[in-house]
Amino acid sequence: MLKSRLLTAIILIPLVIAALFFLPADGFILVVLAITMLAAWEWGQFAGLKTPLQRILLALVFGLLLAGMVFMLPPYQRDIHQPYVALSLWISLSWWCVALLMVLAYPKSKILWERSRLLPLIFGALTLVPFFWGMLVLRQYHYDFDRYAGAWWLLFVLLLVWGADSGAYLFGKLFGRHKLAPKVSPGKTLEGCLGGLATSAVIAWAFAYFAPLNVAPTSLICSAVIATLASVLGDLTESMFKRASGIKDSGNLIPGHGGILDRIDSLTAAIPVFTCVLLLIFQVK
Repeated sequence: MLKSRLLTAIILIPLVIAALFFLPADGFILVVLAITMLAAWEWGQFAGLKTPLQRILLALVFGLLLAGMVFMLPPYQRDIHQPYVALSLWISLSWWCVALLMVLAYPKSKILWERSRLLPLIFGALTLVPFFWGMLVLRQYHYDFDRYAGAWWLLFVLLLVWGADSGAYLFGKLFGRHKLAPKVSPGKTLEGCLGGLATSAVIAWAFAYFAPLNVAPTSLICSAVIATLASVLGDLTESMFKRASGIKDSGNLIPGHGGILDRIDSLTAAIPVFTCVLLLIFQVK
């Protein structure tokens, strides 16, 4: 298992970085759209969609909805200034506050959705649609002036999440004593979470000095800390839905890593929250 995970990571990480920096804008949109549709396919399990046909239809609905929203916008204006893009990110911020309450109240909170198909699907839309727009908005950041500016921002968030995950694992193994959310994810500890935050703070500090990000260090570090906390919540929220559905992994598309949702659960929260905080709250230009 460990060998498979390492091999997959060695292959995927360079591909992800190459996609960030070298795919044209429309190519990047297609890749993110495909990832979101695959995530929607997996999310269908949380709503009790058991048959492949049901989940394929769900993925197609997500794909058509997002593609339609994209094509309604003029090329190279798929940014934070479009009203329904900004609204999607504000809604995301609210959704993750609700998700936090659901995680804290679990398993009592599952009474809200366990007998409903509609509510888990709404939760899926609130998770995946803002993730899609957050990815596009960050990639399109200052695209007319510097086609790589947005790629640096996305790489920054990816490194934050990867660093937080690695730091949490290491600190949790070495110092973990107090469970973070034992009824949702028994393996996570408070010490691990703090270690992940510390790792992300170091990454943010390094990026502020060495990467071409034109932003005040205070805004960058505050956005980074909030995004890192959101990434932990994204992980816990998917774990909560998997546990309520009796599912260990969301899928098996990625050898050694489970499904698409298992890999992007932290990013589904970190990307839209970071984008919202940085561009709408701090209003970085």
